[in-house]
Amino acid sequence: MRIKHLPTPALLLDEVRLRRNITRLDEHLHALNVALRPHCKTCKSMDVARLCMASPQGPITVSSLAEAEYFAERGVVDICYAVGIAPAKLARAMLLRERGVRLSLLLDSAENARMLAAFAGERGHTFDLLLEIDCDGHRSGLRPDDPELLECAAILAGAGQNLLGVLTHAGSAYDLAKPGPEAFAALAGQERDAAVGAARRLRAAGHRCPTVSVGSTPTAFFGRDFTGVSEVRAGVYMFQDMVMAGLGVCRVEDIALSVLCTVIGRRKDSGHLVVDAGWMALSRDAGLPDRFARDGYGLVCDVDGRLLPGLRVAETNQEHGVIAAREGLCPSLPAGAQVRILPAHACATAAAFDVYHVCRGDEVTGLWSRCRGW
Repeated sequence: MRIKHLPTPALLLDEVRLRRNITRLDEHLHALNVALRPHCKTCKSMDVARLCMASPQGPITVSSLAEAEYFAERGVVDICYAVGIAPAKLARAMLLRERGVRLSLLLDSAENARMLAAFAGERGHTFDLLLEIDCDGHRSGLRPDDPELLECAAILAGAGQNLLGVLTHAGSAYDLAKPGPEAFAALAGQERDAAVGAARRLRAAGHRCPTVSVGSTPTAFFGRDFTGVSEVRAGVYMFQDMVMAGLGVCRVEDIALSVLCTVIGRRKDSGHLVVDAGWMALSRDAGLPDRFARDGYGLVCDVDGRLLPGLRVAETNQEHGVIAAREGLCPSLPAGAQVRILPAHACATAAAFDVYHVCRGDEVTGLWSRCRGW
């Protein structure tokens, strides 16, 4: 099948770009002698994960138990659930572990540690656990020097639970004032030092702490020294998107994901094009706020994937997207013409679809399913 024969909107995945992105990070981390635990929250697809994993059994990272279940059903057994565990999800996580899945869970407070210890004690179950470290004040976790870090570890040890180590995420990589290689390298060093420092404190208190897990796509690509780190996590690197291009992590030409859509009209007042992909297909995530005026909800390519300079998705309604030109009028594309939209945020855009239409050039070479839900 040719791309032009697909019903729209359709999610396209350029296999050549995908493989190139995967190889780029693999080679960088291999040269620095640190393992990769790919984060599959973006792809949510076994077909994509197979290209990234060190073995058919893993390791991988997930952000929902639905993802963990999906990958476990397909033979992956080494899975890190890198979101703080909610009490109501513990029984579901335990079922996966009882099936032989080495599912590790994340905690970031003594309150959560006590909750998990009580649950596990009542059921006679031992969980594999990581303590989340806040390396940059971005979202959640314990500071490396927080007394509560050792308190959490003591609670878990006292309850016979298996503390694997620590995990951190340099989320501030996405909102640095002056992003670039040097800034990302510095943040990667900060991320490493926070995790390694927390692990050192835990070991000094008598806890083994074999796992020191760090990662974000920018710090994974630009980190220069991962001494003391056991693994790096990254997710959107597989596909890339306009956020990553805007930060300088990749080129626009590296973005492997796009949404194929069809021109369904033109606005009489402005000459803007209207397409059949709105926020239900593209999401309303504008990525980097300071670049919205330039990139909107996504940049526009022709059906063959060639960038149409100056065009962006300026507005989205539920099923309508509005394409505008930064200067002048949009080209005179007739109703029925197809275009491809490069997403602002690949994770949010892919979440709207059940399947990737994998392509090489203008040919659809496969259909790769993806999971959804939590």
